[in-house]
Amino acid sequence: MMIETERLILRPFNEGDAADVLEYLREPAVNCFASMKLNSLDEAEAEMKNRCGETEYYFAITLKDTGKVIGEIDAYPETGEQHSDENDTKDTFSPCWMLNKDYQGKGYAYEAAYAFFDYLFKDKGARRIYAYTEDYNTSSQHLCEKLGMRREGLFLEFISFVNNPDGTPRYENTYQYAILKKEWDKR
Repeated sequence: MMIETERLILRPFNEGDAADVLEYLREPAVNCFASMKLNSLDEAEAEMKNRCGETEYYFAITLKDTGKVIGEIDAYPETGEQHSDENDTKDTFSPCWMLNKDYQGKGYAYEAAYAFFDYLFKDKGARRIYAYTEDYNTSSQHLCEKLGMRREGLFLEFISFVNNPDGTPRYENTYQYAILKKEWDKR
């Protein structure tokens, strides 16, 4: 599966993407990606082997003119209800996006996320898409708003991805944004 925009191609990862992915995962920009940190090309190559099998919900964001991987975007179907069972409809998605810092501020994140949201709503049966973003990640908040998502709430000390210097968890304040298919269709 590939999604094409004016300047980008969203496509499944391949083993040749390791060096490009290492560029942005050597030092993840926000704490929520800390667990994805890669320390070497060998680690990146192993990670690409793991990602190669995913062709529907996890995409490399590549520049159309060069093929360079500049980021990633993914979301998997879920029920949207914590107490549901495996037979409930999975029509809710929570996307995660990450862009190489050298390519931020050029509209690539919006272009990729817009195309991905459209794909989820039109091709994957999404009813609701929601996203979490840390209270200090104003660029991600702005992206959510530009995509037409509503800010639904602020969760204080919601989750910890890293520890403080003394070893205690560093809890993050997190905003939740969301958009429904009927809202997306009205855009």
